[in-house]
Amino acid sequence: MSNSANSRPGPVRFFRKRVGRLLTAAVFALAGLIFVTSFNTAKGTNLRTDDSLLKLSDLIEQRSSKNARLDESTAGLRDEVDALADRDDGSTRAEDERLGALEGAAGTREVSGGALTVTLDDAPPNARAAPGYPEPQANDLVIHQQDLQAVVNALWQGGAKGIQVMDQRLISTSAVRCVGNTLILQGRVYSPPYKITAVGDRGRLEKALDASPAVRNYQLYVKAYGLGWKVDERDAVTLPGYSGTVDLHYAEPAR
Repeated sequence: MSNSANSRPGPVRFFRKRVGRLLTAAVFALAGLIFVTSFNTAKGTNLRTDDSLLKLSDLIEQRSSKNARLDESTAGLRDEVDALADRDDGSTRAEDERLGALEGAAGTREVSGGALTVTLDDAPPNARAAPGYPEPQANDLVIHQQDLQAVVNALWQGGAKGIQVMDQRLISTSAVRCVGNTLILQGRVYSPPYKITAVGDRGRLEKALDASPAVRNYQLYVKAYGLGWKVDERDAVTLPGYSGTVDLHYAEPAR
């Protein structure tokens, strides 16, 4: 008997070949779809050019500049509002004094007087450990959020009438936050050295700095690894009032 019948593909082999052809067709169809989508997205441009991909630092810098411009605009509008409020509106002297006191407490009115300026900075690039101290790790050589917060808290504890970090007045909703080695304060970005200026009794302010355990801990790193620490007394300083928004923003769960 001829064995030609036995050479025919069985049902399993036939099914595998059919599936293989279908998969091959699907792969080519998917490749074509990706090509068309890429072409429509690129619109004839190179998707991998460096110009089309902004670094995160660039985006942060752009947003910081935008926030600075908005702050200036807000300050101008606030000046106009203050000018209108200075007109005779029928309020009593006691009411005006109470309003002034509230503005002072809120930080929206300028404050003047003697002051201290505290400057914190990263260690020099070639910093080495002082004798008797272990070799530094990377985190030992840079300013951290807790260092800035320690100085701010100590100055408030010392009776500061107003505090300015870099060029921004602090209010009750201000948050001193660091991301990496940069400070993000009220939507704007700053790099070290960081300057903190407090108006108040300079003797009390200095005593508060000396009494702060967190500040003393930072000064250990100043001694060990050369982190920057400088305190300057200033006879007459005027801190501008805060001119940004005072609205509270918070996260909400997604619905």
